[in-house]
Amino acid sequence: MSAGRFVELRDVVPRGIAGSATITSIGAGTTLAELEVDPQIPQVLREACAAAASPQLRAMGTIGGNLLQATRCWYWRLGYPCFLHGGDRCHARTGQQREHAIFGNERCASAHPSDPAAALLALGAILRTDRRELPLADLYRLPTEDDRDLTTLSTGELILELEVPAPRASVYLKAMDRRKWAFPLVGVGAARFVDGVRLGLSGVAPIPWALGGPEELDRATPLPGTAYKVEIARALVRRAVDAV
Repeated sequence: MSAGRFVELRDVVPRGIAGSATITSIGAGTTLAELEVDPQIPQVLREACAAAASPQLRAMGTIGGNLLQATRCWYWRLGYPCFLHGGDRCHARTGQQREHAIFGNERCASAHPSDPAAALLALGAILRTDRRELPLADLYRLPTEDDRDLTTLSTGELILELEVPAPRASVYLKAMDRRKWAFPLVGVGAARFVDGVRLGLSGVAPIPWALGGPEELDRATPLPGTAYKVEIARALVRRAVDAV
């Protein structure tokens, strides 16, 4: 992919954090580095931001941009005529697939790479754009024959702000190839509220994946090369639930 024009958004997208006892508001222009150290931010989101990328990238990368980052699938990035590029098949299903999906992979087996997105999904965050307000879960969608996009944003629509509820306890755990500065093979965000524990997973589906409970891992649909991710997810989910 190539870009013919870059648009500066720093004067358009809000930046900053404002908290109360129950809700924290985060401007979409706030950097991951700012979020990982702010005590107003729930632990699961602080840990997810701290686990993402390198210090240099966290100092520049915004939470709004992180939520919209593209898949790490090498077939998509190398320009193969895959399903997301308008083709009729997912090349990962018959090719190299070690880093790919175990859920929602019927048409596209790519894995969403955002750690903060999984944390915000577990928190039940609400997004405000320049046109509407929606749950974070509704920002993402699995691709269909009629629409290959992985988000529900309209052309030109901007994420401006997030509202994050305060959980009673939360945690983010991540398995990766290196101890630092790597994308998640599996990431698990867990947040406990009065009505129970909510789970959000990264690295397991083309979009951040909400998990209703550990038993839903029995319904995973891994490819031969990604079956190991199911066992990693079981271990991380168990540890995350125990921690909160």
